[in-house]
Amino acid sequence: MSEALDVVIREAIPDDAEALLQLSQQVAQETEYLVMDETGMALTPEMLAVHLESLYESPNNLLLVVFVDDQLVGNASVKASAEYRVAHIGEIGISILKEFWGLGLGSLLMEEILYWAQESQVIRRLELTVQTQNARAVQLYQKFGFQQEATMIRGARSNHGEFLDVYLMSLLID
Repeated sequence: MSEALDVVIREAIPDDAEALLQLSQQVAQETEYLVMDETGMALTPEMLAVHLESLYESPNNLLLVVFVDDQLVGNASVKASAEYRVAHIGEIGISILKEFWGLGLGSLLMEEILYWAQESQVIRRLELTVQTQNARAVQLYQKFGFQQEATMIRGARSNHGEFLDVYLMSLLID
C-alpha cells in the first residue's frame, strides 16, 4: 500500500448503520484489543440508524467514520453522559480494520476528535481504557498527550478467559 490513499473522515449518518455493524463484527474477529464483544453489536441496523440520528443532537457525543477508497475501514467515537456533573467527560474508542493498521489513520481520527472536543465547548476531559499489551495504541495516545492515570488490574478479559491489565488514560481539554 505504498500508493497515496483516498481517505475521507466524516461524521456517521444513519445510512452508515449496516456498514458500521459489519465493520464492528470484522474488527472483533481481527483483534482482542476491543473492550466490547459480540453483545455490544447486538443492535439491528434500524436501531443503530436511529441512534446515529440522535448523535447529531448531542453536543458531547461523536461518531466518526473513516473511508479509504470508498471502503469503510474504521471509526472513532466520543461517548459522554447527558448528566450535568459528568457531561464534560468523553470516552474515546477507535477501531480500524487490521489491513489498514500502520497507515496513520488512528492519528488522523485522533486529530479530528481533539479538534471536535476543543470546538464543542462541552468536552473538557477525554479518557480511554487500553489494554497494557496494546503497545501501538498506547503509543498513539501518548503521542497526543494522553497521560496514564491508573493501571486497572484485571480490567478486561480475553476471549480465552485470561485476565488482562488495562491502562486508564486521559487528556484535559484547554
